[in-house]
Amino acid sequence: MSITDMTAVEVAAAIRAGKMTAVEAAEAMLARIEEQDKRYNCYVTVDRAGALAQAREVQAKIRAGELTGPLAGVPVAVKDNMCTEGLLTTCSSKILGNFVPAYTAEAVLKLKEAGAVILGKTNMDEFAMGSTTETSAYGVTRNPWNTGHVPGGSSGGSAAAVAAGECCYALGSDTGGSIRQPASYCGVVGMKPTYGTVSRYGLIAYGSSLDQIGPLTKDVTDCAAVLEAIASHDEKDSTSVERQDTDFTSALVEDVKGMRIGIPNDYLGDGLDEEVKAAVLKAAADLEGKGAVVERFDLSLVEYAIPTYYTIAAAEASSNLERFDGIKYGYRTEAYAGLHSMYKKSRSEGFGEEVKRRIMLGSFVLSSGYYDAYYLKALRVKALIKKAFDEAFAKYDVILGPVAPTTAPELGYSLLDPIRMYLGDIYTIAVNLAGLPGISLPCGIDKNGLPIGLQLIGDCFQEKKLIQTAYTYERLRGGFPSGKDQEINSPEPDEKEECRHE
Repeated sequence: MSITDMTAVEVAAAIRAGKMTAVEAAEAMLARIEEQDKRYNCYVTVDRAGALAQAREVQAKIRAGELTGPLAGVPVAVKDNMCTEGLLTTCSSKILGNFVPAYTAEAVLKLKEAGAVILGKTNMDEFAMGSTTETSAYGVTRNPWNTGHVPGGSSGGSAAAVAAGECCYALGSDTGGSIRQPASYCGVVGMKPTYGTVSRYGLIAYGSSLDQIGPLTKDVTDCAAVLEAIASHDEKDSTSVERQDTDFTSALVEDVKGMRIGIPNDYLGDGLDEEVKAAVLKAAADLEGKGAVVERFDLSLVEYAIPTYYTIAAAEASSNLERFDGIKYGYRTEAYAGLHSMYKKSRSEGFGEEVKRRIMLGSFVLSSGYYDAYYLKALRVKALIKKAFDEAFAKYDVILGPVAPTTAPELGYSLLDPIRMYLGDIYTIAVNLAGLPGISLPCGIDKNGLPIGLQLIGDCFQEKKLIQTAYTYERLRGGFPSGKDQEINSPEPDEKEECRHE
């Protein structure tokens, strides 16, 4: 079996057994990237020399018995909004096109402590603002299942890299569905943990009250292993939570007997593709056949989730992105007349259209005349959404539904109308507003040969219930094809897609 077909846990087991070395695993993945990434454009930066140096160091520790965990020696990709010391970190934006951090994000450090080998940084929507990975300054990322379609976003590069076999697993970040939605579009597993479970230190912020780092993997076992490695209390992050229940691999149990599963009627209404609906309901029926108690119920306030999210997220983005001014680091315009001219021109030239749109919206809702009417009202609705979920979880262990209304749209389709792109997040956004954990895993394939994602949502700090339910369903479903196995005719990469850094 090729390493590109193996899960992260399988690769680590093979390395421990002496069937391959960490160096051989890294070389195989780097060769795959070299061979295929012009087709998909998953990576902004590939760190070949650094990856091989890490692999040699990790292999020595494995031989000495210092590293024995389920991820030791396994190649991983990291979304390009997580700082990596000495390695370019751009947020897929021109304004950070020359930014090399002096420190590493805590979640990435946790992976390195577990023996992970960092291959490079993956493409994303600029500053995580988008749902298709089409707003990147480094060109679009294409879906390995069909290169005429988007991989989702904003963690589309990470999801596509896993699906294409260009890494064993990847890290993404989820502000309103940016792990779960691309996982659904690319036919992989993606999890957004409870807010505060994984340190945000070193994650370049979009919406600070919503952002959370999580894994993108080939199966649920890998997902549990990665989450266990990166979950930790971090004094450097004031929102980090100290937990004693982060042994997530203990939840890899095939058993849902007596588990109460609720399906919101609000998630099955107008706008949901019939093939997606059928696949999701079949997954629910499969779990019911294993002893789960499945019921339909009304989850209120769903229609208010999108305006609430985009009001809060844009407000936080306008504040977080004011630091990118061309003074301390990043892009600075070449021609300017005075300080204010430099600010305006650097930001105008450095930020893309979607980022500018959200900064302007955020500045508007925070302005003195509209703060009460928009931002404070959105915070009140956010609290009501959390209350609605609290009432639901008094009755149910897990909430089940679709990840997105459709499978992956064609390239360019969503950019024609930003509102259409925003509406694609209708089933994922409320999870971030309430700080809840959610997981996406494949549950079917539509008539166009594109994967369909199933979303499971849990109460705060109930990741183990999600992992147990997802693992049980995965075992029922059986094996699922990977994106790299699809027969596709890939268009030639455009000029922007030649901008990857080596």
